[in-house]
Amino acid sequence: MSKIAFVFPGQGAQYVGMGKDIVENFEIADEIFGIASKAVGYDMKKLCFEGPEEELKKTENTQPAILTTCIAMAKVLEQKGIKPDVTAGLSLGEYASLVIAGVLEFADAVALVKKRGKYMQEAVPLGKGTMAAILGMEREDLDKALEKAKSYGIVEAANFNSPGQIVISGEVEAVEKACAFAKELGALKAVILPVSAPFHCSMLIPAGEKLSLALAHTPIHDFNIPVIANANADYYRDRSVVKELLVEQVSKSVLWEDTVARMLADGVDIFVEIGPGKSLSQFIKKIGKKFKKDVNIYNVEDRESLDNVIANLSGK
Repeated sequence: MSKIAFVFPGQGAQYVGMGKDIVENFEIADEIFGIASKAVGYDMKKLCFEGPEEELKKTENTQPAILTTCIAMAKVLEQKGIKPDVTAGLSLGEYASLVIAGVLEFADAVALVKKRGKYMQEAVPLGKGTMAAILGMEREDLDKALEKAKSYGIVEAANFNSPGQIVISGEVEAVEKACAFAKELGALKAVILPVSAPFHCSMLIPAGEKLSLALAHTPIHDFNIPVIANANADYYRDRSVVKELLVEQVSKSVLWEDTVARMLADGVDIFVEIGPGKSLSQFIKKIGKKFKKDVNIYNVEDRESLDNVIANLSGK
């Protein structure tokens, strides 16, 4: 018996036009965009379908836009009878998982991630923090590079994406030094990323504190399906830990490789990446290879890919 996981991407996957042909073809997707527009106070269709890109790239717009697109697509799949046994999302994507699991109401989640984006952007003045991707390096060796760079300022592991791809985050000089030390210690590549803030490091603790206040007024429901949390790569025990783990997630490492490894260990053999881009599919392929697991990976980001998933997974 196949076990299906729905996985959802994080910030950076967005592009102008995302979700357009899904909304044009499926009423439920159109309804989701309508709910989002009401929750955030602007026309979500216009932002996602027309841009401009500069507006879509602003963190407080990007986060609700990606979440809306993901949920619109996931709801169409569910309507067609394709439902997950488990779900997880990378960073922002975790909110989509919690909506699909019935834990957060979609309208609450979209309003929440708009605030989350704003708080994350405001936490660190522009130009003070950055992020970098370190390629072709083991965690233990990267730890040595980070340790050496810490005398120059804050620098921490932000995302463990897949074997050989780890993202670091922190103050500009410390991140640059960590990149240089990583190369000296054998990293294949160290690339500074074009981001506006140093996400998933301790510099974002103030954003987590503000998010905590917003979460205090958000209703949390019981889980319909299991969700794996970024902060500890483990299943949410119950709804009592949701707020705490979402606050932690802002300033802690995203344990994506461990999250996928957990799903593989628990028998997931079909992954459906839902939303813009295919970055998670690439990570999952590498993680599957590392653990010598045969995995079927699908992605849904437009009508064609949606039809393909429906054709392949109906009745599984």
